[in-house]
Amino acid sequence: MRILVWHVHGGWMDAFVRGPHEYLIPTTPARDAWGLGRGGRDWPANAIEIDPADVADAEVDVVVLQRTEELEEAARLLGGREVPTVFVEHNAPRIDVPNSLHPLRDRDDLLIAHVTHWNALMWDCGTTPTTVVEHGVVDPGPLYTGTLERFGVVINEPVRRGRVVGTDLLPRFAAVAPVDVWGMGTERLPEAGLGDRVVPRGDVPADPMHAALAERRAYVHPNRWTSLGLSLIEAMHMAMPVLVLATTDAPRSVPADAGAIATDVADLVRASRTLLEDPEEARRRGAVAREAALARHALPRYLADWDDLLDDAVARGARRGRATAVALEGSTR
Repeated sequence: MRILVWHVHGGWMDAFVRGPHEYLIPTTPARDAWGLGRGGRDWPANAIEIDPADVADAEVDVVVLQRTEELEEAARLLGGREVPTVFVEHNAPRIDVPNSLHPLRDRDDLLIAHVTHWNALMWDCGTTPTTVVEHGVVDPGPLYTGTLERFGVVINEPVRRGRVVGTDLLPRFAAVAPVDVWGMGTERLPEAGLGDRVVPRGDVPADPMHAALAERRAYVHPNRWTSLGLSLIEAMHMAMPVLVLATTDAPRSVPADAGAIATDVADLVRASRTLLEDPEEARRRGAVAREAALARHALPRYLADWDDLLDDAVARGARRGRATAVALEGSTR
């Protein structure tokens, strides 16, 4: 298939473009949110940059959207052509939970694909067809060494997002060992007053970040209210033991023996001390984490699920098109 898709969430796209399709990615000279293109990432050749002006004449079998405003932009670029559409819901609702009404509810012209079962449970999508395609990631391999008595975490915009991603909890782990934080906006961490043992490491490309992260004794996932983080799944793939808040969909993916998972932060801090003091136990739990990640979040399963979903979306689009044609024919008689 030929799929029109914007580069919005780089980590998610890194897995999505590994399928057997052609991925048409709008690209502008500004390389902004509406035209980032490949964004310098090492993606397969079938991830193709396309000038937005050329979309109208391009063969497009399905549109995959990730922002509600992309609906209008896709319609504009396609020149009014009706193309089967899938909307990927990356986020857990933030307002009026658990009565959150999805902005694309009660529609018959698209399908919503949630990235976690928690998201699907918490969003009220009305009559809009929905499904779940759980995350998959490119396996970085069992890189874990744990040689450094430090903890690692990956959080984008930790100061701006604050309690949502659990930035305020980091000093509790830093009391046990220094916490190194990678991600966009981490340079602002010193202004948050978290102490000098919460160390910003910047926004680093995946390969060097994974190598550095794997040297830390354990991975900390303090997120209170986000979808299941790709960085957590990557850390588990690397055979890192993980210390995870048992919120949203994390309990579905993280077995207790993969490190520790709890809503009591004190339990996680106690487990962090155990991992710090017992490297062999840390390695054992990391092996459990990798096994669990490969069982649920392996790339082949993810791509197979997406193939099924895309086939379904195209079939639904064809049925809808036939129904529209029949209705129009009837109205002209």
